[in-house]
Amino acid sequence: MKRATLSKTLKFLSAAFAIERDLIVGGQAVVEGVMMRTPSAYAIACRRSDGEIVTTSERLPRWSDKYKWLSWPVLRGGATLVQSMALGIKALNFSAKIYEDDLEAQKELAKEEVIASEPALVEGTTDENFTKAPAKVVMPEKTKVKKQSSLGPALSIVLALGFNIILFIVAPLLLTNVAFIALGWADPPFVAQNAAWWEMVKAYVWEIKPHSWVAFNLIDGVVRMFFFIVMIVSMSYLKDIRRVFEYHGAEHKTVFTWEKGLDLSVENAKPQKRQHPRCGTSFLMVVMLIAIVIFSVVKFDAMWLNLVVRIALMPLVAGLSYEVIRYAAKKESGAIFRLMTLPGLWLQNITTQEPDAEQLEVAIRALDESLKLEPQTA
Repeated sequence: MKRATLSKTLKFLSAAFAIERDLIVGGQAVVEGVMMRTPSAYAIACRRSDGEIVTTSERLPRWSDKYKWLSWPVLRGGATLVQSMALGIKALNFSAKIYEDDLEAQKELAKEEVIASEPALVEGTTDENFTKAPAKVVMPEKTKVKKQSSLGPALSIVLALGFNIILFIVAPLLLTNVAFIALGWADPPFVAQNAAWWEMVKAYVWEIKPHSWVAFNLIDGVVRMFFFIVMIVSMSYLKDIRRVFEYHGAEHKTVFTWEKGLDLSVENAKPQKRQHPRCGTSFLMVVMLIAIVIFSVVKFDAMWLNLVVRIALMPLVAGLSYEVIRYAAKKESGAIFRLMTLPGLWLQNITTQEPDAEQLEVAIRALDESLKLEPQTA
């Protein structure tokens, strides 16, 4: 009986441990820190210049509990994407505030040290040798309380979406159309002999009539990927962005440590890989690959109709991409799914850099704080 009881207990503990490790965790690098997200919560950890780690954490609303249809495949990807964007902007704002406060504190400290090092003359004397003892004088300052508007994050999301639509949908479509016409791969537009320059531009971008829609969408997708890669590579040369990429590497190593069932420590996280299949970089690359296929069904002569339908199809593209990324991260995923995430893994050699021990400590702290709010680990 004792052996049977012990066996049942071990099985129960193993099952509980498996459920705990099945929690899908992810994150995002921020300014001098990391945001970690678990299914029911998130936490942000940032390091100040004095070495202190500042954290904040909060439970997340489970939309799928209230709206069951948001847990359906494909649809859950769109809901997760919207929530992730809002959370990501919130995390960036928090880390930026910590960074700005830290810089301001350093400036104030430098001023106080200068004041303390300068001797002051006693009032009423002109003798420079008759001085006071160095004293630190700190004058009270008026504090200004800034009211944070709830429209800020919403406006940031709208601006970010608008920028991405212009850069990755509108611009590639226009450039591909002009290139196809110039190369003779599309029917040229009718332009009057004495037409003004703006009428000529309008004629070239108003209609899309390629000889092959398959080739047109393939080139359009290649241009889109080219823009994305150029943007990533250009950003990698900035010193501050490189620091963010190092924290990105720390985030991935920490997630791998958790997924392998190891204790969350710097020693266990250090040897882990920087490239993770569920990374946002891989997600965006998969989005672009799937967009080539999905957009192939869009065949309108009018440019504006193509743009409207492509924008309308983006939730479907994002939902399918989410399912691909999620399945590709599993051990039982097939070669096709792994092949689709391979370009993203290659690109992570740029978007993730090797972190140091202190950066790993910040990422681990963020995940620890988030796990504390999880019902399964409470």
